[in-house]
Amino acid sequence: MLRFSGSSVVAALLIAVVFGAFFFCEYLIYFPTILKCAWPKLSHARGGAEGTGGRPTEPAVRAMVLSDTHLLGAVGGHWFDKLRREWQMERAFQTALWLLKPEIVFILGDIFDEGKWSSQKHWEDDVRRFHRMFRHSTDTELVVLVGNHDIGFHYEMDWFKLQRFEKVFNASSTRIVTKKGVNFLLVNSVALHGDGCPICQSVEKDLIKLSRDLNCSLQKSQLGGQETEGCEGSQTYPPTAPIMLQHYPLYRVSDASCTGQDAAPPEERHLLFREKYDVLSKEASQRLLQWFKPRLVLSGHTHSGCEVLHDKRYPEVSVPSFSWRNRNNPSFILASVSPGGYSLSKCFLPEESTVIGVYCSAGACLLLLLLAHCLWMKGLLQLSLCLLGKHKSL
Repeated sequence: MLRFSGSSVVAALLIAVVFGAFFFCEYLIYFPTILKCAWPKLSHARGGAEGTGGRPTEPAVRAMVLSDTHLLGAVGGHWFDKLRREWQMERAFQTALWLLKPEIVFILGDIFDEGKWSSQKHWEDDVRRFHRMFRHSTDTELVVLVGNHDIGFHYEMDWFKLQRFEKVFNASSTRIVTKKGVNFLLVNSVALHGDGCPICQSVEKDLIKLSRDLNCSLQKSQLGGQETEGCEGSQTYPPTAPIMLQHYPLYRVSDASCTGQDAAPPEERHLLFREKYDVLSKEASQRLLQWFKPRLVLSGHTHSGCEVLHDKRYPEVSVPSFSWRNRNNPSFILASVSPGGYSLSKCFLPEESTVIGVYCSAGACLLLLLLAHCLWMKGLLQLSLCLLGKHKSL
């Protein structure tokens, strides 16, 4: 029969507590949290810009949308901060892919924290870490948008940084991605200052062409395939209003009307937004809405969630940051999108405070076990001394 000493039992308990807390906080916690999430059904979908409802028989694209990962760089990134927050994003992303199996994933900019000034060596290191963290199978398409931290604010960006970003992700930063008849319009919102800078002119030229192509596709569909005047040579897209994705939100005064557990803190919601810094300018926002008449706008940048209705017909959803570094309760959007409608749901990740609480509780248990062991050993010692004294007296 095996016999265990008190010390070996305590040691086993200590190992169990340490390993259990580590395994739960670093691996297991993501599964029950993300298992609460589910793809929204299109039968109750909100419609397009004209308010048409989604038809359940239409094939829906399952799109996962997240934002502002901010992979830390060599200058401002502490090694422990990198390790902690990047591991959180990697485990959250990989668990979500495994459980939810999205067809396409959009990341709405600010992929990197220091892309605007990183050297080529540091840039390559950041890119390598990104590809490791956000690895995915061929069944899932990953589409990345550009943000101000990737190429710099308007006054910092240049062709080198923009082309470096576009080369890594093998695509132009302004384009249309079409899937199952759904048009996803990707906008380089960093270049929409309207001041005639070379990159701004190039992006606006691309947007005007895309707007023309989309409008010509809609007109051609309405006329039974007949090409209208001025549409010669235009590229054909599915005849549906686009889902517009960009880093900067469209113009709004503040987050005062935003609600929900992922909204900005109450003390920050009434702070006024600066045009061309926190949000797009009024002029750029109106141009985009007039050019494309999107049925939905998805944006990032603010690190907080918000829902806004522009001109009483164009809904916009701001997607919070995916990283613990920017908020305690990161989240992402699950979107079921068809040519005739869409439906959204929000998926929250584990809170950093919960993980810290578990580790603190485990630490308290360790201290109690050690204290109990010390008291038990002290009692054994006193008992031994007492028995020894009685033996000598005899």
